[in-house]
Amino acid sequence: MKHRAIIISAPSGAGKSTIVQHLLKQFPRLEFSVSACSRPKRGCEVDGKEYHFLSVNEFRNNIEQDEFVEWEEVYPGSYYGTLKSELERIWDSGRLPLFDVDVVGGINLKHHFGDQALAIFIQPPSLQILEERLRNRGTDSEESLKKRHVKAEKEMTFAGKFDRVVVNDDLTAAVEKVAGLLDDYL
Repeated sequence: MKHRAIIISAPSGAGKSTIVQHLLKQFPRLEFSVSACSRPKRGCEVDGKEYHFLSVNEFRNNIEQDEFVEWEEVYPGSYYGTLKSELERIWDSGRLPLFDVDVVGGINLKHHFGDQALAIFIQPPSLQILEERLRNRGTDSEESLKKRHVKAEKEMTFAGKFDRVVVNDDLTAAVEKVAGLLDDYL
């Protein structure tokens, strides 16, 4: 029997991480799959909790050694991916991985797992609201916000590649909708 997984994807600022945190509290069978990245830590981030922080060279070496289920270069020199060892750790504990990944990562994971994964796209109500959410975070420069906006525009066109789409115009309703989809799947 193949291992199953849950994939939550969205453009940055759509609310996927907030929804994932609610799901982890509601579904003890799920465990957050910690992605690897080559970017520096931000603020109080902890290696192995938010991400497995690797240097660009370490990341590239892991690619060469076929250590990833999926990976991508999100921005030049900025890599993100899912380590095979992370999935084995979760499955060995008797749990299912819950992915909080960008849209390309979600598509790549869905392609890898096929019917063994439920892939949910969290859609913001509009690109304008998405931009407001990112601005309100106060964590990005104007240049970074522009990059994220362009990326989000493109990512929205991939919603149809996911099993389900949930619009996050009301967080409570979105969490309930996603939880219902997980209940049905599990």
